[in-house]
Amino acid sequence: MTNIKSMTENEISHIIIGTAIEIHKNVGAGIFKSAYENALAYDLRDIGFNVEQQVPMPFIYKGVKQDVGYRIDLLVNKKVIVEIKSVEKLAPIHFKQTLTYLKLSKLKLGLLINFDNVKVIDGIHRIVNGL
Repeated sequence: MTNIKSMTENEISHIIIGTAIEIHKNVGAGIFKSAYENALAYDLRDIGFNVEQQVPMPFIYKGVKQDVGYRIDLLVNKKVIVEIKSVEKLAPIHFKQTLTYLKLSKLKLGLLINFDNVKVIDGIHRIVNGL
């Protein structure tokens, strides 16, 4: 396996997706978002990734940092944003939220994962920002 620290965004996202699928197989749909977030963070750290949770994302307007309450669910290896949902159906705002985080952080790849699906793979979306 490639050194975890030198992995590309695509390599990291592949492992995140596989890990999310395993979590969903074990616990299924219908639990709180925070449970999925903590389980995914735990498993990714266990693999060896650097995982930050609930990372504040500042909004800079005219050079002034505005506290608008943006928080990234998971930031993996400072390269991939993971936004976790547990909702019946994703709305356009969920995709916009993930893209906003990518733009503000100047990162290239985000995963929007909705665990409230019969098959979690149907709820996984790659969001790109210039990748």
